[in-house]
Amino acid sequence: LQKLIHLLQATDDPLIQEQALITLSNSAAFSVNQDIIRNMDGLSVIGGMLSNCVPKVKEKALNALNNLSMNIKNQEEIQVFITQVCRTVESAPLNSDVQLAGLRLLTNMSVTSDYHQKMINSIPCFFHLLSEGTGRTQIQVLKVLVNLSANPAMTRHLLRAQV
Repeated sequence: LQKLIHLLQATDDPLIQEQALITLSNSAAFSVNQDIIRNMDGLSVIGGMLSNCVPKVKEKALNALNNLSMNIKNQEEIQVFITQVCRTVESAPLNSDVQLAGLRLLTNMSVTSDYHQKMINSIPCFFHLLSEGTGRTQIQVLKVLVNLSANPAMTRHLLRAQV
């Protein structure tokens, strides 16, 4: 895991980055690896890949963070990327793999109300995706919206959203 994280930092080759992110994502299926990746500063390295201009690399980084977000301590570190993930969802092509990967991560990060405030500005986008997206996109957006709606503090923001 340490070598994969170092490899991500050391290379500019998108194919190597993509494969390293896939491997880290698969490794994150095991809770012990989630802790190891966090303790090696892997979350910030993976999060740094969110600014990569290659869509496949960005998608794989979102998938890895999604798998790593199943851990509460990891969520505390991943939350710094929520605004960037929201911007990625908004700017990605409609129904793209990048957009869906971002929505899946936001779904996990919105299960508890701890980070809902960071998603407020994206509520109009979520409603737009709900009306314009395909079935897969709509389902993923609905999961985020259901999570947000479970928080009474979000009611005003959901009802006032310009749609």
